[in-house]
Order: sequence, then C-alpha cells, then structure tokens
Amino acid sequence: MSYKISIISGSARLGRQTPKAVNQLSKILENNERVEKVTILDVLDYNFPVMEERRGKNPNPPARLDEFGDILDQSDALVFASPEYNGSFSGALKNTLDYFYKEYKKKPIGVMMVSGGARGGINASHDLQKYILSLGAFPMPYKLLVANVSKVFDEKGMLSDERLEKSFQKFTDELLWLTEGIDFVKNKKNSHQASI
Repeated sequence: MSYKISIISGSARLGRQTPKAVNQLSKILENNERVEKVTILDVLDYNFPVMEERRGKNPNPPARLDEFGDILDQSDALVFASPEYNGSFSGALKNTLDYFYKEYKKKPIGVMMVSGGARGGINASHDLQKYILSLGAFPMPYKLLVANVSKVFDEKGMLSDERLEKSFQKFTDELLWLTEGIDFVKNKKNSHQASI
C-alpha cells in the first residue's frame, strides 16, 4: 500500500525559514516506496483571508479553498509544519487550518516545528498537538523539532546537520507506521461491516 501525504507549510513571514525544513521532509518522503505522492500546501501561496466561516458554509468562499480542501480529503496523512511565534504556532497556519474540519477526521497528523532557538519550538508543538486532538484526528507522538534553523541549512537550503537528518528519517518512519496502522484498522472495520 502506498500513501498520499500532504505537508502544510505554515509560515507567511518575510525571510521565512520553514520552507527549507518542509522541502527536506518532502524529499525524504518522496524517496520512500510506501509514499505515492507528496503535496506541499503553502499558506503563503493560498493566502486565505481571515476565516469568517468554514468550507461548505461560506456563501463567498475564498479562491482555491475547495482545491485545498480536496487535497486534504484525498490525503492519507498530513504534516502540520509551523515556525514558533511567541511560544506557539503561527497565526497564518491556524487561520488556514480553521477553514476545514471534516477533512481531518481520523487522519494521522505529524507536527514539525521550526525555530531559530535551541529548543526547537517544543512548547508550540504541544499546542499544535492539542489542536489536532480537537479536530478529531490522531496527533503523532513523535515530533520533528528543527532548532537553530538558520545554522542547520546552508544558503542553498541543504541540511548540514547529521543528527537532525536522522530525526527527519525517524519522523518519516513514525508517520508511515501510524498511517499504516490506521489504514489497517479502517480496512479491517470495512471488511467486517461488508461481511455482516
């Protein structure tokens, strides 16, 4: 079985560093035989206005809202990638995520935090995991914390930290393990219901 995975890149700030980490994760996922497709959903590219109503309820939805929602629907697993701002995850990411709800239901979701500091946004990662629980999704226990982001990527966006490279690989392995486990349970439940 191969899976479709979407990474939501949650930084819209000038001089943003999060896309470097997102691109690194995307490359690792794309090289895994269990992954069919990786899609990066960049909040800056979509640039949704302040959320007034969720998808399906807004009489005047923003452009490309259905495109974004359809990609979420079709994804087997998601990764929420955010910089750490003032001890929490980015407002641009939260605004984008709030447009949707049912699209997250019972999906595995990994958390990647990007920080200029040494702690890698660990406190913000807890906030994001609690948010995922409130969506009715499954937050992956293992988090990818990219600390000192300006030092671990070179000017071409290449990762130059061996320890962090191992963390990216472990995060990928854990995300696919959780995705396979949830997929197995769903398929078992569906086959049981079909035999009744």
